Amino acid sequence: MTRDAGTEDLEPKDSAALGSSGRQRRRGSAPTIYDIAELAGVNPSTVSRALSKPGRISAPTEAKIRRAAEQLHFRFNPMARALPTGRSNTIALIVADITNPVVFGIVRGAESAAKAQGYTLVITESQESGEAESEAIERILPSVDGIVLATTRLSSDRIREIAEQKPVVLINRAVEGIIGILPDIDSGVNELLDHLVGLGHRSIAYLAGPEASWISDQRFDRMLDATERLGVALVEISGNAPTIEGGRAALRRVIAARTTAVIAFNDLIAIGLMQAAMSEGIRVPQDLSVAGFDDIFGSELITPALTTVRAQLITAGERAVLNLLAELANDDSASGLPDNPLLTTTLVVRASTAPVGPDKPQVSR
Repeated sequence: MTRDAGTEDLEPKDSAALGSSGRQRRRGSAPTIYDIAELAGVNPSTVSRALSKPGRISAPTEAKIRRAAEQLHFRFNPMARALPTGRSNTIALIVADITNPVVFGIVRGAESAAKAQGYTLVITESQESGEAESEAIERILPSVDGIVLATTRLSSDRIREIAEQKPVVLINRAVEGIIGILPDIDSGVNELLDHLVGLGHRSIAYLAGPEASWISDQRFDRMLDATERLGVALVEISGNAPTIEGGRAALRRVIAARTTAVIAFNDLIAIGLMQAAMSEGIRVPQDLSVAGFDDIFGSELITPALTTVRAQLITAGERAVLNLLAELANDDSASGLPDNPLLTTTLVVRASTAPVGPDKPQVSR
């Protein structure tokens, strides 16, 4: 009986896959294109063309090669692929704190967009240190095609230096000449302050984020404009770690500020402040209204549920990767978002904000 060359049996001659010399491949070693070539009965160069540039050989032969590759559990090494092409099909996402829930949405959106385009996404964090961030980038730069900097703590000059070596896209940061994915800061701040002032608050504190946070400075600048318009007092309380513990540590300074409402840089700070306040007998929101930014997972699960400004985190990650791939392709239309409109923000009113009580004009112990 004759065997059809396009559907020949791809089972190896024994339980171990065979190498190019006809000997058994050592158990635990990675299969190569030579193993695939022997199993499929073709030349190694044909295997290379089939797997690296589909469509260059006949469909039956390509299908046969892919069946052999699948049987041998063959995977391309992106670093090896980068040698002849200069591309690894790998991009990096650098975040300040991988444990911060705000990162989850960004990672999900970035991973989805990268996967859809055949790219691998690698993630590293700086632990809120600009120095550690710069060192991490230096280590990873030779292995990736481009970088997304989310919540970066680097200076503008350092970001430009990196962008001269590999394409860079920013999230929540603006640097002239570099693509930035930004939220509509004005809309979010104005909605939140209008809400608090509408509840009767006339003295508001802003618990700022890290000193190197561009977005924190931008929010405070917009708050200054809005409170001037609304005719209410605003005080900035700086030096806060963007964590729950950072919010707890800020309580004493909030009490000293004698305000009736607090806006925190992020939801984690807001949650920590609420926990510390309630442990000291300060009721939220009866004695102190608290609000945050981002609408992270868990902000509606705490008691009282947190009023916050929701950000489009998944969209930010997706758009950043699409713009980075457009840069790599040198095609401004590849992302479909050449102008990068501001991402909309939405005020989510929950139970942590309430009207100023007549017997508690200002928070105190």
